[in-house]
Amino acid sequence: MKLVIAEKPSVARELAKVFGATNKKGGYIEGKGYSFTWAFGHLLQLAPPQDYGFYGWKQQNLPMLPHKFKLAVRKIKTKDGLVEDPAVRKQLDVIKALFDECTEIIVATDAGREGELIFRYIYYYLKCKKPFRRLWISSQTDAAIKDGFRNLKPGSDYDTLFNSAHCRSESDWLVGMNATQALSISAGNKAVLSLGRVQTPTLAMICQRYLEIQQFVPQIYFQVAIQLNKDGHLFRAISAVNYKSKEEAEIVLGQVLDVAAGHPTGGHIVKVEAKAKKEPPPLLHDLSSLQQEANKKKGYTADQTLGILQQLYESKLVTYPRTGSRYIGDDIYAGIPALIAKYQQHPQFGKQAEYLATIKLNKRSVNAKKVTDHHAILPTGENAGYLSEDKQAVYDMVVGRMLEAFHQECIKETTKISVSSGADFIANGTVIQSAGWRSVFNDPDDEKKEGENASLPKVLKDEYLPVTNKAVLEKQTKPKPLYNEATLLKALETCGKDIEDEELRYAMKESGLGTPATRASIIETLIKRDYIAREKKNLVPTKKGLAVYEVVKDKKIAHAELTGQWEKRLEEIRSGASVQDFKAEITAYTKTITQELLAAGQGLHQVLQEA
Repeated sequence: MKLVIAEKPSVARELAKVFGATNKKGGYIEGKGYSFTWAFGHLLQLAPPQDYGFYGWKQQNLPMLPHKFKLAVRKIKTKDGLVEDPAVRKQLDVIKALFDECTEIIVATDAGREGELIFRYIYYYLKCKKPFRRLWISSQTDAAIKDGFRNLKPGSDYDTLFNSAHCRSESDWLVGMNATQALSISAGNKAVLSLGRVQTPTLAMICQRYLEIQQFVPQIYFQVAIQLNKDGHLFRAISAVNYKSKEEAEIVLGQVLDVAAGHPTGGHIVKVEAKAKKEPPPLLHDLSSLQQEANKKKGYTADQTLGILQQLYESKLVTYPRTGSRYIGDDIYAGIPALIAKYQQHPQFGKQAEYLATIKLNKRSVNAKKVTDHHAILPTGENAGYLSEDKQAVYDMVVGRMLEAFHQECIKETTKISVSSGADFIANGTVIQSAGWRSVFNDPDDEKKEGENASLPKVLKDEYLPVTNKAVLEKQTKPKPLYNEATLLKALETCGKDIEDEELRYAMKESGLGTPATRASIIETLIKRDYIAREKKNLVPTKKGLAVYEVVKDKKIAHAELTGQWEKRLEEIRSGASVQDFKAEITAYTKTITQELLAAGQGLHQVLQEA
């Protein structure tokens, strides 16, 4: 008998259905020479401090550095405290019996870092020695499942993936457990002050932006605006320089040669610059970019979007959701024309799908070297049928982005007109000449700058036009906005660096904070800890969050770059880099941060009482 182990019951049922296995038992399904069983996510986790003899929260225990980590059954809270989850223990007993009976194990947990960790922890905890092979698929369609089973990979091919996942797990335990206890102890043990390898620098980014806004002093400045008339087409030009005082601006305003002052042609066109600009289509979605779009367009949290996407994946409608890649290889590209053709009857995208059948597809998102575990998120082409409103919205974002990504460039003409009328003025405008990919969602150009004209008339150098109106505008400088989930996810990709170019941002993703699969849970953890709160769409720190930030802001644990480098090292371990070097570095860092926090938390006691 061959045993297939999936990450959750719903996936095991789908796999069993493909094989025609229908005999349901307690904790598994069998038939056709196979048994299909499952985990419930992480059944096992690294053992808590008391399992190594570190009882209570005591300074003499720190830093806690287990010589060898142990695994423990997932625990739940009861009136008697934390106890083993009886459902987990029962399922582990089922898996143990199936391990003993089977001739081979096929690993069908999610094909990624955490999915590999879930299986390996079960395998090692139950001291299993049976051979195993790996199912590695990016789609849950019947065809993809069957093809995956025909091409099972040796389990050893994923040893480095497990090493990376295990190092991530241990480093989170070392930094999180020690830093949390150290800060809580030094603050008088009045509250649990949770810190973590990824959550703390994320908190620091949110607090830093919030405080920048609180401390921001707006600077008032003035501009002079004039309105010109070209054969009935009115457009606006703004003074080429800003003025510090209203008096300066009023002097310039008085110098404008306008119609009211008896100058019927007072605007001299000094220069006209028109440039064609090609805007390439966006890359296909990975999880992070889709979460950003869903937050921006629909207000969905990152966690909500991940949940919806996972349901669409399990319904065979989209490919693997927890991907960090925005590219596909040539093998997947070969099927893209046929995939697009399946959407020619789509009520929203049908015309664009038909159009794409008549042109050469854009291959910006095709680069096999940039595909990691899984390619970018794509629809599968399966019939979606009726979907709830939120599922339909996210599904349409996936389908629409596929059409955008393989569409033509958007061609714009940007025009800059320099005008002289007592002073120098500039009029800017952008006209979309060929919408290209923007026609998929009928997406207007959302990058227009403040004061830019919707359109500009055709004017010639040395032409003179009437100035029909003029005014002094009072403006003030603005701080960067508060983070919302979309902008925070974007910032986490680049450790807070402001990078607009999506390809440059993608190139930095290996040095980002967390992974696409974990960033949603980071945000939720910070909210659960009462470190941050949602205010409408924005994420703002609480008093407690700010108090913790004040203590840790100068410590390495709050530095996004350091954690980003660790994330990059974890990726390198997947390629065979030294596990021991990374563990030694994390151990040394744990000792340092523990001592720093034991000395740093005394001032928190009063703040926490007020919070």
